[in-house]
Amino acid sequence: MPMSSARRTGRAATVEGLAISAADNSRVWDPGQPDSLPIYEEALGMVMGLADFERSKTRPGHSTFHLERMELLMQRLGNVHLATPTVHVAGTKGKGSTSAMVASILAAQGHTVGLFTSPHLHRATERIRVGMTPISEADFASAVAHIWPTVLGLDEDSPYGPATTFEALTAMAFVHFARIGADFQVMEVGLGGRLDSTNIVRPEVCAITSISLDHVATLGDTVEKIAFEKAGIIKPGVPVVAAPNSDAAMEVIAGVAEERGAPLVRVERELSVSKLDSDFSGQSFVVEGLRGAYRLRTPLLGDHQLANAATAIAAVESLPDRYAVPKDSIVSGIANVRWPARLDVLSTNGSTLVVDGAHNPQSMARLAEAVRDIFRFNRVILIFGSLGGHSAEGMVDAIAQLSPVVVAVRSRHPRSAPSERVAELFESRGLPVVYRTEDVGEGTRCALEMAGDGDLVLGTGSLTVAAEVIEHVRGISPELYPTIKLPPSRGAPDTV
Repeated sequence: MPMSSARRTGRAATVEGLAISAADNSRVWDPGQPDSLPIYEEALGMVMGLADFERSKTRPGHSTFHLERMELLMQRLGNVHLATPTVHVAGTKGKGSTSAMVASILAAQGHTVGLFTSPHLHRATERIRVGMTPISEADFASAVAHIWPTVLGLDEDSPYGPATTFEALTAMAFVHFARIGADFQVMEVGLGGRLDSTNIVRPEVCAITSISLDHVATLGDTVEKIAFEKAGIIKPGVPVVAAPNSDAAMEVIAGVAEERGAPLVRVERELSVSKLDSDFSGQSFVVEGLRGAYRLRTPLLGDHQLANAATAIAAVESLPDRYAVPKDSIVSGIANVRWPARLDVLSTNGSTLVVDGAHNPQSMARLAEAVRDIFRFNRVILIFGSLGGHSAEGMVDAIAQLSPVVVAVRSRHPRSAPSERVAELFESRGLPVVYRTEDVGEGTRCALEMAGDGDLVLGTGSLTVAAEVIEHVRGISPELYPTIKLPPSRGAPDTV
């Protein structure tokens, strides 16, 4: 695949390492020509060339984030984020699945629904969807062209500094959803909540999913501190739905809701979930909701998805009466939701291949429990890699209960830990590491070659590992982004 450099007009910057698929990769977009648009790869390079804290080794603190900057950006873009009724979703675990379920339910009712989530698996277009369908490359490029003069303007006169990649993508989502006249926009928080770039919306309802320790360098080192950041999305008078959570987290959420006069729905108290059956294709269950009972089936596996479904249902039931959602839309939406790389069964041919994006100790423990409950296997061959700062020691302890044979890998994510370090963690716990590689595809090949009938091959440790396993087995060509170069004082070592 040929490579190119893309230049951001108005700033001395180059983008290298960007995968190109379009035939015409020689020109550079000229924003002075109103009828021209950047090609997709050019537009992608512009956005990914901004400060990208998802992929950098920098551990940003709160001083890095400025909600005022996002407010200024959207003010200059005409406050289009206020044009579309919003469902706002935060949490540590399950927020993506819950957001997808809410969007699927509203789409089943016939609404045009924008869905903004992060991160993506294979392509940046996955972050901005209409229903379950990613934005087209042409619309992505058009959204970049629309916001770019304003993004450059922040460089020149904003007291809050230049826009980040995530802020630009958030603005693009708002612009696109307003352009298409979406009936709803479901906005998943990227990090935290209180200072997240999505937290400038005026939502119809908020939802907070399961909370646990994650991103502690940025959000705080206790569940209470993290819950306070997540509860930052709660708005005065706006209903907030809280998924089952620890007493410590729920106390914080309830306190913020009371302080802001926001009606609080506690899923664990006010709804009930009864599981009926499950197999590789999905699970059936009953939810006793706020407005009725629903007999449901979802393709998403794991008991945690039943809690996510109940949270999504409570959220749409808590919308104002003018948006009343009928029962059949809820049933259809839950049945038709798709959210890959979450207990995702890729193959059951002889051995079973499953991927999951678990990336902290709590989600890894939940994954291990789900694997034991759902699958029958002789042994687990584990393809495992992690990102720095995601408590790999705790994840290894959690997944060790499956007594796996380990293939240690390193994904292409800039913050991924070396496979040698991953291998050391497993070996220190007496677990055999049969292969180590800096390439997830190679590790996947090795694991599949080792697997016999009745074995379970499990790829996990980060969403990027899950994505790269999927790419290998399904022949998906991923997008490659610029290499992030930071001053040594701001970088972080290759640790887990």
